Amino acid sequence: MTELSVAQRAVLAQMVERLPDRTLKTLSLAVTQMPGARARALSQMLAEEGIDRNRRAVAFAPMIPLFAPRPDGVEGLTFPPAILPRLWKAASATAPALLGTLDDIRLRKDDLRVVAVADRYCIAASGFIRDQPDVVWPAAPGKEAEREAGLTELARCFDLAVMARRALKSLPNWILRPTPDQLAELRLLVRDAAEITPDGGPSMLEILFAHLTDAALVLRLVVHSSRSASKEGVLSGSEMAVFVNRLLAEVESRVARIGAFKATAGVDPGPQIKADIAWCAETLAELDMTLQLDPNGEWGMAARDARARINRSLSATLKSTDKTLDKVLPMKRVQTAGRMTREAPDLEQPVAPEAIQTASALLTLVGAIRTAAQIFGIESQRSQLVQSAIDRIRTFVDLTIEAVNSGEVQDQSRVLAHVETLAKFLTLIDATEPARTVRRRAAAEGSLARTA
Repeated sequence: MTELSVAQRAVLAQMVERLPDRTLKTLSLAVTQMPGARARALSQMLAEEGIDRNRRAVAFAPMIPLFAPRPDGVEGLTFPPAILPRLWKAASATAPALLGTLDDIRLRKDDLRVVAVADRYCIAASGFIRDQPDVVWPAAPGKEAEREAGLTELARCFDLAVMARRALKSLPNWILRPTPDQLAELRLLVRDAAEITPDGGPSMLEILFAHLTDAALVLRLVVHSSRSASKEGVLSGSEMAVFVNRLLAEVESRVARIGAFKATAGVDPGPQIKADIAWCAETLAELDMTLQLDPNGEWGMAARDARARINRSLSATLKSTDKTLDKVLPMKRVQTAGRMTREAPDLEQPVAPEAIQTASALLTLVGAIRTAAQIFGIESQRSQLVQSAIDRIRTFVDLTIEAVNSGEVQDQSRVLAHVETLAKFLTLIDATEPARTVRRRAAAEGSLARTA
């Protein structure tokens, strides 16, 4: 097999450059197992691309998160991903002999030479953005204003990259319990950023925000950046208000999803709804803890409204869960002696699969909101429902086992399988010990039935 031609290499280079990191690694492993000269050439190209991306990740470390949307969906400052490789290619070409300095830095990330080389490439990138904007960010019809604003912000961020690299080391301290000296360091950082470039203070916080996994923690940076920023009246009129507005906008979006969820047969709340509830609870709690919200202010009213709407949605879910249990715990009146009757499980007909699926979805949600219930004012209702569900399932299982023991059940395997389903329901609401008890009784009865 012949080597790759120049044209083939050019086309492949463009394709390789666009590959996501995970795909690049997977493809690299696959190609190394392939025979032939072309496969070896492609393998070498993939390896070189991997090395180049690792170097870029070191040099542009403060900026890398700005070239992808936040995983949590909260709005943030972002730039088109296609800009990153073009910008790195231009910046790295200014000093190709220094690129090897950025290799294998796992044990020397703080090496002064590594930091100096990385900073040099960021400074070069800043200049390239201004000198050759058409190469960095090609014009697109109808998006001229967006592009111009983006180029200005991109250059500003790279102007701050050297300072941001140092600041990221202190980020964990600023979002926990900063000392007076650490608070002074943060305020000095914001002030120095404003002196380096117009609007440098908010841009610096944008960079730090991009590195925060928990979006709500940006509130601590905002508040710590100024002595008076914790008050809604002051902060809402400042350039830092954008961070609070973004959080509340995402809360609104997630509240809408929570309210739209309806548990029906085969519909699982899944990780999305559970994550939405937990995220809203944590974010609203952080707002209360960090900011002095005005009850009649825009933010205070928005937070209160979000809580009320989630409260209504979850309260309705809890009520419907109690009713759904009636369908998976069917009871009937049976005669005991004379005219006396009592409640007993209705074991003659199997429970509909749709009812089991709906109950499973609802109980999954009930279990998921355990930590968030207090914040939304439904902890008492949730606790009562959980205890009621445990008691009802226990009673149903006890009466079912009694019926099996007395020979009143024809299809014992089906009935015992339903008992196992009820044990799973208990695990969904974190009733681990009652679930074990139910399973032990069902297992023991199953063994006796097989022996008989």
